[in-house]
Amino acid sequence: MKNWPESLKIKTYRSSSGLPILVGQDDYSNDYLTFKVAAAEDLWFHVNGAPGSHVLVQSRGDDVDKQTISEAAALAAWFSKLRQGGTVSVHYLPAKHIRKPRGAKPGSVHIKQAKKIKVKPSDANQTEEVN
Repeated sequence: MKNWPESLKIKTYRSSSGLPILVGQDDYSNDYLTFKVAAAEDLWFHVNGAPGSHVLVQSRGDDVDKQTISEAAALAAWFSKLRQGGTVSVHYLPAKHIRKPRGAKPGSVHIKQAKKIKVKPSDANQTEEVN
């Protein structure tokens, strides 16, 4: 499953329905995950309005169940500056709707056609981490 350089910090989880969920741990890993690993139809997640990890559900175009969406959104909230924020708003969208602004620093993106979900930040207590 892991096919990126060792120097990148990407955590790998498996949703309760078995889909891979990848979480970038720094700006360079976020960029790599979003622009090198993500397929066009994979679902991408990020907290609304604050710094945080890029989270990717590798669905490869298959439908993603509501539970997996909630689990990925909870991970995005957990790995963000809003971890202690109670209920957090998280954007999610197919990766094909993400663009890198010209000259932007690593980790910066522009999104369109995003949906929002409100979740409580949650670490991997309900999501299995895979090595």
